[in-house]
Amino acid sequence: MNIPFLGNWRKRHDGERGAGLAAVAADPDGVAELLAECELLRVRVGQRGLELDDSPASLAALDQLPPRWRDDPEELPWLGNDAGLYLGTVVVRNVPGAVWSIRPSGQPVVRLASGREIDVVEAGLDWAMTGSPELSQVYSESAEG
Repeated sequence: MNIPFLGNWRKRHDGERGAGLAAVAADPDGVAELLAECELLRVRVGQRGLELDDSPASLAALDQLPPRWRDDPEELPWLGNDAGLYLGTVVVRNVPGAVWSIRPSGQPVVRLASGREIDVVEAGLDWAMTGSPELSQVYSESAEG
């Protein structure tokens, strides 16, 4: 499987053997860096003049974009996945105690200080396909605990 963000991460880390998600799972900073790539989302919104700065305000700006990605059924799930990873990145970087956690299935989730887990990829896919819930709303609920 060709996963663009994983290839880019490997290039920056000199093509380390086993540099996939499983290899960096023990390193929280490595996981956060890998999951923060969101290359497709960053490129697509950049084409519309929006720069993602990993802030809660950027989630609100994403929510306001016209959902033109829905016109491309092949790209839609990839963009939704990236939106979820970006949502998780914003939560981890801005909500005290929030960390990435990798389920045994390999699914990345965000674990809040309260112990609650947020399936950010599912939230991103729902947002990309239907517009609901808004990414900023999921962030607000996460910030509340």
